[in-house]
Amino acid sequence: MDTTPIEVLITVAFSEELVAPLRQLSPRLRITLQPARSAEDIPADLWNRVEVLYTDRILPTPAAAPKLRWVQFHYAGIDHVAGNPLLDNRDLAITTLSGAAAPQVAEYAVMMMLALGHKMPELHSNQYKADWPKDRWERFKPVELRGSTVGIIGYGSIGREIARLLQPFDVKVLAAKRDLMHPEDIGYMPPGLGDPGGDLFTRLYPITALKSMVKKCDFVVVCVPLTDSTRNLVGEAELAAMSPRGYLVDVSRGGIIQTQALVEALREKKIAGAALDVFAEEPLPSSSPLWKLPNVLISPHISGISPHYAKRAVDLFSENLERYLIGEELFNLYESEWGY
Repeated sequence: MDTTPIEVLITVAFSEELVAPLRQLSPRLRITLQPARSAEDIPADLWNRVEVLYTDRILPTPAAAPKLRWVQFHYAGIDHVAGNPLLDNRDLAITTLSGAAAPQVAEYAVMMMLALGHKMPELHSNQYKADWPKDRWERFKPVELRGSTVGIIGYGSIGREIARLLQPFDVKVLAAKRDLMHPEDIGYMPPGLGDPGGDLFTRLYPITALKSMVKKCDFVVVCVPLTDSTRNLVGEAELAAMSPRGYLVDVSRGGIIQTQALVEALREKKIAGAALDVFAEEPLPSSSPLWKLPNVLISPHISGISPHYAKRAVDLFSENLERYLIGEELFNLYESEWGY
């Protein structure tokens, strides 16, 4: 039996209550909880010993951490560290937190579909004016989620959980993903959530066929990761292919939807409306025309916020630590050629 100690460094401010179960996984684990804002906050001798690093964005230079073998990130998307040389180290395992944020982001997406379909932006404006319109039967006639067609761009953990939540609404789910040959989910997902077998969609499309998919949809939800291949993925052509009665929800990353094309589509009512949580520039500048468009709901990148996020993060890390200890493949391995 291998008894070699494994030095684990956690730079995220977890409570000791959350970390305590990790310490009980194996006597081999030597866990140091040291919240930090920069790599310089970590002593050089600790970097020199670290084999496993749990972090949000703090990364050492390769020379500073010669024993580093695995980095577990605190987020599902790691585009914020794109270009770091550690990501290209084939001998280093890089894993993301994909799956931990899926429950709350999926709830947000469903909430926004309901809000858009039931004319919430206009209702809110109407309330502000204290107006009881005589034409309310026509003005507030909804696009019901029940019986609609929802297109999900990116069928990862979030997209799969959206599909699961939509099942009671008798929705037809269309999905687009990079790899059509593997509809099943091999990443991490809390038990009972998501679509592990790839059974909840009616049809699966390649990413290159987005226009064919979105023209059939009442609602389109964007939840792909930001990579070189997905940047500006949804532009003028894709928005033009949508129905004028269609709504767009973006819970992905800023930069996937082309901002100017979206503004024009909303202004000219080529689509009915949008709910946006992410933007190419954050915070969204006060000068952005998106703020003032009457058919838009804006939130400040909060769809992934949850009081349960830290617990879900530690649960995933615990699963991966157990796999690491016995030499099994880790959940959510980063692939440099895919960018996620």
